Amino acid sequence: MDAEPLLAEVARQLRALDFEAVLIGNAAAALQGAPVTTIDFDFLFRKTPRNLAKMKALARALGATILRPYYPAADLYRIVRDDDGLQVDLMVTIHGLRSFAGVRDRATRMEIGGAPLLVASMDDVIKSKRAANRPRDLAVMETLEAARAAKAARPKSEARRPRSRG
Repeated sequence: MDAEPLLAEVARQLRALDFEAVLIGNAAAALQGAPVTTIDFDFLFRKTPRNLAKMKALARALGATILRPYYPAADLYRIVRDDDGLQVDLMVTIHGLRSFAGVRDRATRMEIGGAPLLVASMDDVIKSKRAANRPRDLAVMETLEAARAAKAARPKSEARRPRSRG
């Protein structure tokens, strides 16, 4: 399945709502060339009353439902659309990363389906997965580190060109 159309739809809705969120996790790594897959899109956002209202508007615009799964020490909101399996996880905190502002400042702005999207740096993706210390995160660590090294070895002009993969 090509996830790019789904991610483009999410990016367009985030832009329309002026909802600032940073894509993290395997989807962010894949957009930077890592050969990894995922079934969801993970975003970090700042929890404010205004952003919570925007999150509800995002779910409505996507024709989806907001769920609150229980995960210890996680403030997670899950937007799910049953029709096509779209799953967007919005998180307030991420293991190993101190602040939304720092993640946002290190993120790269990419264009997905004509819409801008903030994508976490590979360093932040790796740091968060290492800190989470879950088997599924540790299983991709070598792949992510190899992708980071390959990206660093490319000429700067090529390294800045975003790859549009889902």
